[in-house]
Amino acid sequence: MQGLPRKKVIVIGAGFAGLAAAASMAQAGYAVTLLEKNEVAGGRARLFKAEGFTFDMGPSWYWMPDVFEQFFQKFGKTTADYYRLERLDPSYQVLYGRQDVMELPAGMPELEALFESLEPGSAARLRTFLKQAAYKYEVGINNLVYKPSRSFSEFLDVKLLVDVLRLDVFQSMHKHVRKYFKHPRLIQLMEFPILFLGALPQNTPALYSLMNYADISLGTWYPMGGMHQIVEGMVALAQEQGVDIRLGEEVERLELQNGAITQVITAKGAYVADVVIGGSDYHHLETKLLPQESRSYTDKYWDSRVMAPSSLIFYLGVDKKLDGLRHHNLFFDEDFGPHAHEIYTQPAWPKKPLFYVSVPSKTDPTVAPEGKENLFILIPVAPDLPDTQETRERYYHMVMDRLEQIIGQEIRSHVIYKRSYAHKDFIKDYHAFKGNAYGLANTLLQTAVLKPSLKSKKVRNLYYTGQLTVPGPGVPPSLISGQVVAAEVLKEFAPQETTLTL
Repeated sequence: MQGLPRKKVIVIGAGFAGLAAAASMAQAGYAVTLLEKNEVAGGRARLFKAEGFTFDMGPSWYWMPDVFEQFFQKFGKTTADYYRLERLDPSYQVLYGRQDVMELPAGMPELEALFESLEPGSAARLRTFLKQAAYKYEVGINNLVYKPSRSFSEFLDVKLLVDVLRLDVFQSMHKHVRKYFKHPRLIQLMEFPILFLGALPQNTPALYSLMNYADISLGTWYPMGGMHQIVEGMVALAQEQGVDIRLGEEVERLELQNGAITQVITAKGAYVADVVIGGSDYHHLETKLLPQESRSYTDKYWDSRVMAPSSLIFYLGVDKKLDGLRHHNLFFDEDFGPHAHEIYTQPAWPKKPLFYVSVPSKTDPTVAPEGKENLFILIPVAPDLPDTQETRERYYHMVMDRLEQIIGQEIRSHVIYKRSYAHKDFIKDYHAFKGNAYGLANTLLQTAVLKPSLKSKKVRNLYYTGQLTVPGPGVPPSLISGQVVAAEVLKEFAPQETTLTL
């Protein structure tokens, strides 16, 4: 095998999935070029700096630390080789109104005491709930999530089938949580983590109580310097494996011959390809870069998909320190029911939205100048809504009215930097289908084999990775997605040209 030319793999998109796929392919012996349209790697996890502030643009929660650790360990590294983690305590806080705040402690004894104070007997039920959630995490993450889900036959294993039946895949999270808890605040807490999966508790399989295990047992962490430290670590790792990363090179065209991609064309050049892995938006790659006859899915198929929410985000630099806020803050001062209805059932801009505020400067002094505060405010909204500057401003003041009232401090007059980000920006920066922020919702009918396939049905050397294919939305699933697609390529394309002689 020595000296034989290596297969050329082109990865499109330098988000978590694309970076994981590129590093994995290079480690396996392929010649890998990673093409990214933006000038900064990371996809939705890019960063920008302004007025002395450093803003993470997207993901702000570091959950499932074992998934990150396992990824780096495959290369003989640890996360500590690239960034330093701090466990947050409290993990986060929920604000229900003025002087009505509940902090979620990191320690189990303190958390159990909190549950007992709200609902006597709930601490014991929490232990039972988490024991079951731990089992789901073990089976779900280690046995299911790493499967490529290209065929139902992958799941035809007696032990696995027994495990799956024990995972409550046919019961909703809504019913599952209410079997254990009655207090509305406890129910809300236990349902909160699955909002990251992009569907209502009524439509999300109870399998995803594994997210509660991730939240409560594995903890909420923060990479000092910001979430982009993970991206920088993955970029460094990929380059150590020999990946050629080209930033600011948007793919404009794919050349096909005899049912396979031969070249990937950007404004700056043409790249010969033996294999292509699309880590960019799946829908965009299919509908804009491939001819009609080479697409796996129709426009009707895509329009029928249940999308996870989009987001309206505000990045704020404030010229003073703020009391009453933690690193992660959930504002549940309004009823989630109507807001959820306006996301999932009858899409519209919400009348009384719940929102989330991240203040990383509470943990990390490097992300804001001394004496100042860095705020990231996110309102989950339906995808595919009309997005105007007037709408953004209206919601900015709506949220700031409530934020200032609840924490009892004037903020707006102290904002020295402000930037908004919503549907139009997701489309412009990521070609995001319908301006989505999180990909496809993890409903039962969009799980595993029922998601868009990671392998093209029409183009024999085209694969997909990221939040619109398996395993789904979120940072850890995207990291897993890149590894899964690399393993599939390795099964079908040897990393080097070989001639079999008998």
